[in-house]
Amino acid sequence: MAAPKKGRRAPSGQGKPGRTLALLLIVMAALVGGMFWSGETTPRLGIDLAGGTTITLKAEPEAGKESAVNPTNMNTAVGIIDRRVNGLGVSEAEVQTQGDENIIVNIPKGTNSEQAKKQVGTTARLYFRPVLTVAAGGPVTPEPAQSGTPSVKPSAAPSAKPGSSTPKANAPSGQPSAQGRAVTDALKAPSPGPSGSPSAKASTAPSAKPGATPSTPPPTPSASDAALQKKFTEVNCLDPKQRANVAKGTKPEDTIVACGQNGAGQWDKYLLGPAEVDGKDVDGAEGVLDAQRGIWKVNMDFTSSGSKKFAAITSKLSQQQSPMNQFAIVLDGDVVSAPSVSSTLSGSAEITGNFTQQSAQDLGNILSYGALPLTFKTETVTTVSPALGGEQLKAGLLAGAIGLALVVIYLLAYYRGLSIVALLSLLVSAILTYALMSLLGPAIGFALNLPAVCGAIVAIGITADSFIVYFERIRDEIREGRTLRPAVERAWPRARRTILVSDFVSFLAAAVLFIVTVGKVQGFAFTLGLTTVLDVVVVFFFTKPLMTLLARTKFFASGHPWSGLDPKRLGAKPPLRRSRRTSAPVDPKEA
Repeated sequence: MAAPKKGRRAPSGQGKPGRTLALLLIVMAALVGGMFWSGETTPRLGIDLAGGTTITLKAEPEAGKESAVNPTNMNTAVGIIDRRVNGLGVSEAEVQTQGDENIIVNIPKGTNSEQAKKQVGTTARLYFRPVLTVAAGGPVTPEPAQSGTPSVKPSAAPSAKPGSSTPKANAPSGQPSAQGRAVTDALKAPSPGPSGSPSAKASTAPSAKPGATPSTPPPTPSASDAALQKKFTEVNCLDPKQRANVAKGTKPEDTIVACGQNGAGQWDKYLLGPAEVDGKDVDGAEGVLDAQRGIWKVNMDFTSSGSKKFAAITSKLSQQQSPMNQFAIVLDGDVVSAPSVSSTLSGSAEITGNFTQQSAQDLGNILSYGALPLTFKTETVTTVSPALGGEQLKAGLLAGAIGLALVVIYLLAYYRGLSIVALLSLLVSAILTYALMSLLGPAIGFALNLPAVCGAIVAIGITADSFIVYFERIRDEIREGRTLRPAVERAWPRARRTILVSDFVSFLAAAVLFIVTVGKVQGFAFTLGLTTVLDVVVVFFFTKPLMTLLARTKFFASGHPWSGLDPKRLGAKPPLRRSRRTSAPVDPKEA
């Protein structure tokens, strides 16, 4: 008979409550140990508590494309900026539109926040353009000529490298355009059109000496050709302001002047032909370390259509001499890299240059998440002080402390000894919540903001409610005349159903709120959902086993007045077993 009894007791949980408590304590020790091992001993704070930077971006449409600033493009830009910042691991960055043409970006202080500031407004318009000529980055002062307008010699020698040639002013304005000949040789460009490309019909007559009068007047170059020559000669790529504006306002089909750093870290200026491949043709990009060469680079994979375009341009360039066998990778008007081509390429490409690990990964991140559909200007950059948030946090914590104190007073006054179980359960829940919040910061980017603190305070009531439900079920069983040990076990199934239903409703509300809202409200929903799950864990793995153990102690089992389970105070009926065994009294007269 002993074996069947043991088999019946096991499901009730009376048999091994100590093992359950030990398991929970091991989990708690592992979480707290992981918190200290990772160095994340405090939860990450959001921008309203830790401070940070607020950036206001204003959309600037291109000339003639004012309609591009529309809700669709603005929402697309918000999504791209948000993915870029989150791709860097910045916690709780907020990106949202304000009005019709502004985007507000809130970046809290923390890991990679500085990189995020640089990327939020980067348009990331990527083009692959053929190199027509290249020269040192400084300006050139032309020698006196008959018309005063210099022309630039192309660096067409096979041994030429970016930055090795120097522009010379050696011809009058009537001299044919050197850039025009380069375009003709490299891409068979047509006559000047709306794009402003240099003429393909430029004469190849020898240039005259400075100040000399040519015997036969050469053809006069177009205005766009002359302006392009003048811009290439005069631009100073050593000046950051000129670098920022040299390619501003250009179109993909234009021949442009751009600046870029060569392998030695010096600035060069480039004359580049129309774009042959667009950044939209890039399928993915990643910054990686080239172990053989010991440099950081960016690997790119093209789409099927992009691969065909890339094969076509590299096929053309591979037949040219340096520097016209180079293609420039131009990002937002800057030449990131200008590799040479010796054979037809397709499918993938790599960008090399003066990359650090951070810059290579940043560029890969930008290219992977795509180009912004609009150009944005940084209107304001404001540093947010955490002072206001700190005051609100103190007020919120004070309110939470007052509420917790009232709960404790109520538990002590009403439940007496049972309040020890409730307080220990609240303490275990607090330790688990704090450890998980600290670990979730580096794991998923969770950051504690003011709404999240409110969610944690609300969770105190939810957790305390679960204990009260269980305690009242136990008291109901004692009122029915049962002793404490069977009352604890018989009350558990009924209390368990009520607790699970209540926590399920709370978790469902938190999940819906998290899905349908954005920004800081999601912090409230996430914290509420997390603490609701922890409430179930604490009640099942701590409160119930602890009550089973306490029911075996004399203080609680005997119904001590300070135990909170005194049968007299609860108005308990006589014990059920005694009432069943007592027979009805016999009338003496009948006897």
